[in-house]
Amino acid sequence: MFGRIALALASLCLAAGLASAQTKPVLTVYTYSSFAGKYGPGKTVKERFEAVCNCELAWVTAEDAGSLLGRLRLEGSDTKADAVVGLDMNLAAEAKALNLFAPHGVNTEGLTLPVAWSDDTFIPYDWGYLAFVYDSSKLANPPKSLKELVEHPNGPRIVLQDPRTSAPGLGFLLWMEKIYGDGADKAWADLRPRIVTFTKGWSEAYGLFLKGEADMVMSYTTSPAYHVTVEKKNQYKAAAFDEGHYLHIELAGMTKTAKNPELARKFMEFVLSDAFQSAMPEGNWMMPAKASAASLPEAFKDAIQPSRTLLFTPDEVRENRRAFVDRWLNATAR
Repeated sequence: MFGRIALALASLCLAAGLASAQTKPVLTVYTYSSFAGKYGPGKTVKERFEAVCNCELAWVTAEDAGSLLGRLRLEGSDTKADAVVGLDMNLAAEAKALNLFAPHGVNTEGLTLPVAWSDDTFIPYDWGYLAFVYDSSKLANPPKSLKELVEHPNGPRIVLQDPRTSAPGLGFLLWMEKIYGDGADKAWADLRPRIVTFTKGWSEAYGLFLKGEADMVMSYTTSPAYHVTVEKKNQYKAAAFDEGHYLHIELAGMTKTAKNPELARKFMEFVLSDAFQSAMPEGNWMMPAKASAASLPEAFKDAIQPSRTLLFTPDEVRENRRAFVDRWLNATAR
């Protein structure tokens, strides 16, 4: 008798629990694959947000930032995204022109970016300077400037990312345009014999470099910190270039079509919280956009400090991206 009552009560509790779980709202967040992947900060961000939102956070991934923008363009107002994490400053104007994003309404005072930030649509969540990473046990004298890398006929072999699909790939294209301007096509032609390949995304390029397929890879000044912290390896370095380094700022935004706008807005507030920001240095291996209460990992203190920040505005990128990509295609396809 009592056993049956207990069983009935347990069944009721289980049913209630399932019903509760089923009624939790779901926040769908689009991002790029490495952010939500095994080694990215996505798992930590999901756990920490779900701990305070009484909801479920569901990641939906595209391969890279360029692919993410392409997916949003294709889906238009039918997109299932409530929020997006992983666009960057170079794609901000194009993303805004899709007319899919709502004002974030978040106070962005106290950001620790190397440039001023004011935007009502996108929130920066991390940043870093682009840099070529090399193995110092194999390359004793890396180039000290972009021009030295490009113009030395016997310089190191490099692996790059496709600027049409990859955020660092587009960043390097803009870096070349900043330094060479109208001479960028000749610079690409000079560099082309030592480009091993253009990969679709960052992960594939970095993997090829680690396998020894190239002497240097396009990455970030903070990338060596991963090897020091996780692998206890000190030979990976970022090459400091005299002309300065191109800045990469990653962004989050909420959509106009969010099923639960209040939940999406809560997530946007969460992006600049310590719970999110503290997951960036050792999750995404980038600098947090708002300095975490916790100190940065020791290895970050050895990151090179560029002498000059190179950057196009989002509108400049939008106006010129097609022409820059066409110039790159023409120069590298010959």
